[in-house]
Amino acid sequence: MSEQSGRMPDGFVWGAATASYQIEGAVAEDGRGESIWDRFSHTPGKVANGDTGDEAADHYHRTAEDIALMGELGLGAYRFSLAWPRILPEGTGAVNERGLDFYDRLVDDLLAAGITPFVTLYHWDLPQALQDKGGWANRDTVTAFRRYTELVARRLGDRVRHWITHNEPWVAAFLGNLSGIHAPGLTDLPTALAVAHHLLLSHGEAVPVLRAHGTSETQVGITLNLNHVDPASESAADRAAADRMDQRLNRWFLDPVFRGEYPTEALADYAALGAVPPVHDGDLARIAAPIDFLGVNNYFRSLVQGGPKGDGTDDIHDVKVPGAHYTAMGWEVYPDGLRQLLTRLHRDYQPTALYITENGAAYDDVLTAEGAVHDPERVAYLRDHLRSAREAITEGAPLRGYFVWSLLDNFEWAQGYAKRFGVIYVDYPTQRRVIKDSGRYYAGVIRANGPVE
Repeated sequence: MSEQSGRMPDGFVWGAATASYQIEGAVAEDGRGESIWDRFSHTPGKVANGDTGDEAADHYHRTAEDIALMGELGLGAYRFSLAWPRILPEGTGAVNERGLDFYDRLVDDLLAAGITPFVTLYHWDLPQALQDKGGWANRDTVTAFRRYTELVARRLGDRVRHWITHNEPWVAAFLGNLSGIHAPGLTDLPTALAVAHHLLLSHGEAVPVLRAHGTSETQVGITLNLNHVDPASESAADRAAADRMDQRLNRWFLDPVFRGEYPTEALADYAALGAVPPVHDGDLARIAAPIDFLGVNNYFRSLVQGGPKGDGTDDIHDVKVPGAHYTAMGWEVYPDGLRQLLTRLHRDYQPTALYITENGAAYDDVLTAEGAVHDPERVAYLRDHLRSAREAITEGAPLRGYFVWSLLDNFEWAQGYAKRFGVIYVDYPTQRRVIKDSGRYYAGVIRANGPVE
């Protein structure tokens, strides 16, 4: 890699990421079953403005147009997720061939366009039929996921070389089952810990299945949302809070995957609240099945201070930095946190390879009368984070690729359509696509194989 040119290493993968429920729409077409996000978004008061993913960005009907836009950007790879209820409407049982055919065609069309598919098996849209039986808190869902994985791998494994088992299990477990702000909207700590454990266990069960039905080039990983954590001060309380946050957010998933254990202090904290993960003999060894890469989703750092321990959730407080820049999501822009995170992962866990599977920013984008979207803040965000990623490589981090979040503006979960992350603007009433200035910038990055001024 040339320091002078700022290039990434040869073969660096440049991509963009999406998720099925956020872009596909067509929720009641071609045999698709109901997901927990269908049910949740149609529950009054759960999503901003009463928005749902019923139409989203209509990607289901516009794949050809969207792949053409990927080509215009120069993407070498596209990360997308499969909708489990589109393939198995009840989560188990009868296969919906029309749903499987959709992804079969998508993979073929991507490959024909010279774009490498990175496929995520689970990005939060659990079949509602499985949630009705307890969802991820029910160990039977692990078995259902393994069968779903085998079905998909048998169909796509001859062409898909890069598999991601799960996206952000922390979010699915704790935002969905403890804070209740994501589907399925539960607020119970023992349930959240059971969900987290079974998500990890299903990852471990899926790894050998994907390899068995792949090729010698098959690579399997998991994507975790990870933050560099800083204490707000050097006080003992703040340093302790930063360590606890790191254990609950980062190490709760990193340690089982790479070390076959849960972090001791976090386990004790949860046990003091009467909650422990439902670990059976052999579970942790299965979770720690060797992986080929770790996917890293990172948007901001965590800056925390400690306070009096109360119910176990109020002893860590997020801190705002006066004068700092924040995105429309209220997330601090702190590019060096990405470098610190990547180098920490390399130092502490020695992953074979790392991919930044999501990184980006939401801003209040406006489509001008001339049909343009000028988003200089997002351009600056991408430039500075790419510089930090490059610095991490120079410090030894085995970073192999970068996927911007997101290809398209989309349904942003509990925020509905109020937040825009895409490098391509979507005018939802017409479904018109417009490449933003940030998309043009990113295309230049890809051509230069590194961040440009």
